[in-house]
Amino acid sequence: MRADAARNVGLLVAAARALVTEAGPDVVLDEVARRAGVANATLYRHFPTRGDLLVAVYAGELTALCDAADLDHASPGDALFTWLEAYVGHVASQRALAEAAPAERRTELFDEWHRRLRETMTQLLERAQRSGEMRADLTPADLVAAAGGIARSSTDADQAHRLLGFFRSGVATNRDAPAPGRAGRSGGEGLDATGLGTGQRGRGGQ
Repeated sequence: MRADAARNVGLLVAAARALVTEAGPDVVLDEVARRAGVANATLYRHFPTRGDLLVAVYAGELTALCDAADLDHASPGDALFTWLEAYVGHVASQRALAEAAPAERRTELFDEWHRRLRETMTQLLERAQRSGEMRADLTPADLVAAAGGIARSSTDADQAHRLLGFFRSGVATNRDAPAPGRAGRSGGEGLDATGLGTGQRGRGGQ
């Protein structure tokens, strides 16, 4: 991709991300182009449908989340739960955006997103287990179920933080691990690492 085309894509994705944050995924493409300062034809050349644009926005959010994993933290347990808190926020805030993926691409996209999230989660968990901070029998699937349930059932970020603290207390090998610091049905069954149930993959999209 030429430098000017890459710049336009970046402007369009940034504008779409801002509009999604303001009003949800039902963005108007003409407004995205106007906000990005590019012609409508440029937008449609790169993103023929709103679903294509929203996929790019979500992929950017997911990449930022995975890149935020601190694999060099002095306390692997802290690194794991700091990232899990960001992951819970991601699932809670980005669910509607992920569901906007075009129906015909959902299985492929969700599989790739799931793989990337699970890979990041596994790296963090394995470091915490090697350091002796987390139970050896804890699995990435356990983390997906617990964090997904917290994301789906929490009423706000404070409650999510508190519930994650309770979860950490239950899986840490050191019972003096940090307890919940801030002042509730868990629904992790059937979730993958995107926070979406497998049944979501075949439903109609944009």
